This record gives sequence, C-alpha cells and structure tokens, in this order.
Amino acid sequence: MTHVFDLLDIKYPIIQGGMGNISNAKLTSAVSEAGGLGTIGCGTMTASEVEEIILATKILTDKPFAVNIALSVSPHPDKLVQLVVKHNIPIVSLSAGNPSPYIPILREKGIKVIVLVASVKHALKAEDAGADVLVAEGFEAAGINSDLELTTFTLIPQIVQHVSIPVLAAGGVGNGKGLAAAFVLGASGVQLGTRFIATKEAPFHDSYKNRLVKAEGTETIIVGRTVGQVRRILKTPYAERILNQEKEGITPDEYRVLTSEVLHAKGALEGDLKNGFLNSGQVTGLINNIPTVKELLDEMMEEAKKQINQTARLFDGYIH
Repeated sequence: MTHVFDLLDIKYPIIQGGMGNISNAKLTSAVSEAGGLGTIGCGTMTASEVEEIILATKILTDKPFAVNIALSVSPHPDKLVQLVVKHNIPIVSLSAGNPSPYIPILREKGIKVIVLVASVKHALKAEDAGADVLVAEGFEAAGINSDLELTTFTLIPQIVQHVSIPVLAAGGVGNGKGLAAAFVLGASGVQLGTRFIATKEAPFHDSYKNRLVKAEGTETIIVGRTVGQVRRILKTPYAERILNQEKEGITPDEYRVLTSEVLHAKGALEGDLKNGFLNSGQVTGLINNIPTVKELLDEMMEEAKKQINQTARLFDGYIH
C-alpha cells in the first residue's frame, strides 16, 4: 500500500475536513503550511465564490491543498469539478453523495480522490470506483452525519479489514492520543474538523472558539433525525429552537432552511447564537486551548509518538 504521506505529498498524516460555506483561504493554507492537507469546502457556494478562495489560498501557500465537494449539498457539482480541473487542484474529496460518476473524470486529470464513507458498503463501492483514499467518519463528527450512527472506534477496523487503499479516521479525533488510536485501529491518518476551528488562524467568531474551549463532550446534540437529515451541532438557543420545531412537526424543506449554510455562517462568523448554529463534534471535550495550527499539528505528532511508545512498552509487559 502506498503511504498516505507520499500519496498526498504531505508531511503529517492529518487532513482538514471540508467546512462548507465557512471555508476560507487563511485556515486552509495554514493547515497545508504546517504539514497537513488543508481543504476548501464548497458547501452551497457558487463556482465563482469557490474560485476566489482557491486563488487566495494559492497566494498564501505553494503546498498541496484539497477541495471538498459535497455532492448532494452543492447545487452544481459538475461546475465545481470543472473548476478544480481548471486550477490544477491536486486532491479532491467527495462526500454526501455517489462519487462514482466523478472519480474517473478526476483521475483522468491526475487528481487524487478522497471519498468520505460511513460504512463498509460505501467503502467498497468507493474503492471499486477508483478512490485513492477513504475517510471513514464516525458518528462523533460534527455537521452533516450518517444516519447509520456507527462510531469511529467500530467503523475504522471494519473498513480497514475490507479495503486495500489507505483509510483516514474522522470523528472524535482532536489530539495525539486520538491519532495514535487511529493508527492502532488500522487507519493511515486522521481528518480533523472541529479541532481546527479553535486555532489562531481560523477566522471565526471568538464566541465560537471560546465555546469550543469551554464546552464539555456532552454539549453537542443531534438534530434532523425526524426528517432523515442528521447533523451534530453545539447546544445553543438556536439549536434548542430546531429541536422544538422538530417535536412540533417539521417538513424536510423547513428543516433544510433552519440548517442552511447561511445560518451556519451566522453562528460561526457573526457569533449570533440566537439566529445561527455551530457545527461541532464530540471532540469538544478535548479542546482546552487555542493554539496556532502548526503548534497543534506538531504537538499531535509528538504526543502520538509518545503514546504509541508507551503502549508498546505496556503491551510488551503483558506478553512477558
């Protein structure tokens, strides 16, 4: 198996998850400059809006970065595929939809393809379609989530057992111990989302960052179960409003309006927690500071190395 370092041309096996309409050049470039793989999430943005972020990111870094296309979320995925080809984006991640029609187009242009999956069935289909890397996302993760509700701890070993391409773990990873655990489970690296929000380079509202630092791991909730559109967000007045409307009865279209990318941006960028929401994974319980991205990645790698060595010595003691 080709190592994910070489495959994606990165220093650390840590990639940034797509952040939809709150994606920005500053954080994306910071992740790539620090040795990870920064990612621009397209969300519901137009191709022109995404192009602006791509061009701004290229000014800030000459390191590889990816573009995430959420297929069932974007109103024009075909235009976004054309856009990444136009700008010679080396890596594209595909999520929230069937990636099979797009993988051959991207691979033909020499673009590496990462596919987000939440089950063995999805993983096998993505591998058969030609994916280079899989991101297996557990139910602990932030934002739009799988209604299968498999946790990262159970999902990763299942998928690794059935595929031959690299698998990255997502959901519930926020420090070096989580990275070490992912390796032990058979993953080749990790994808982070929520943890990157609470970094100095992330241009989000201070109330968002501070809320993540102060929040315990139990302060996220699931909305959308009643309409089959599951999402994990932080407990806020607006989140309670969504839950109350679900209890009273809500249509899928009404729910989509309440959880639109516009209202996510209102919470994340404006700090308006009465009229906007905040995506967040259960990893909030592990966030206790706001470092630079470089400090975060360097510390994660050092901690993972230390944890793996300690675990090896502990296990060695057991078998002797």
